[in-house]
Amino acid sequence: MDLFMEGTDWPKALSPLIEKYKGERHPLHYENIYQLLVMVVLSAQDSDAHINKIAPAFFKKYPDMSALAKANTAGLMEYLAKVRFHGNKIAWLQDIADTIKEDKNIPTTMKELVALKGVGRKSANVIMREAGKKAEGILVDLHVVRVAPRLGIAKGKDATKIEKEMMAVLPQDMWGEVGMAISFLGRDTCRPSNPKHSECIMNKHCEFYQEQTKK
Repeated sequence: MDLFMEGTDWPKALSPLIEKYKGERHPLHYENIYQLLVMVVLSAQDSDAHINKIAPAFFKKYPDMSALAKANTAGLMEYLAKVRFHGNKIAWLQDIADTIKEDKNIPTTMKELVALKGVGRKSANVIMREAGKKAEGILVDLHVVRVAPRLGIAKGKDATKIEKEMMAVLPQDMWGEVGMAISFLGRDTCRPSNPKHSECIMNKHCEFYQEQTKK
């Protein structure tokens, strides 16, 4: 961990960013926790925008977990064929539906969520945040994997390590919002190429920006 990271009061530095995006809904257009769970599984290695497009027809046919539990592979394929890695995801959704059976049984703890097929820590953190549950981790999606090391709060490209490094320097009461806030920063401002440094609320704390201005 370098001096820049050690010298930054990250809870204080990230507070304005959290305030900016606090409570903003995840970009997946879900209407209930059943829809969110399904869409989170489908959106892995696909885009939120794509899943939002195919979701209405899918949920019209399969409006709840009990309907999904009765679905067969061919029926699901009709709606999900264009989703990336749909074969695996269909199998995961069938396993989830067989396990949960009804919407009321959908879990909202990290331990129970990651026990479901196709649900990792990132997905569990999303579901818990949107359900208003106390955070047990920090959401680290592809945007956070890019932005957190740029800021200097974490290193590398491993989501699990980035989550642990962020959890180590931030109090638990920030965990639920900080991942989504950094993700929104990545979507809106800290783009993969040509990040909008001048518009960035984090530029005075950002290691990447400081390095760019030295050149």
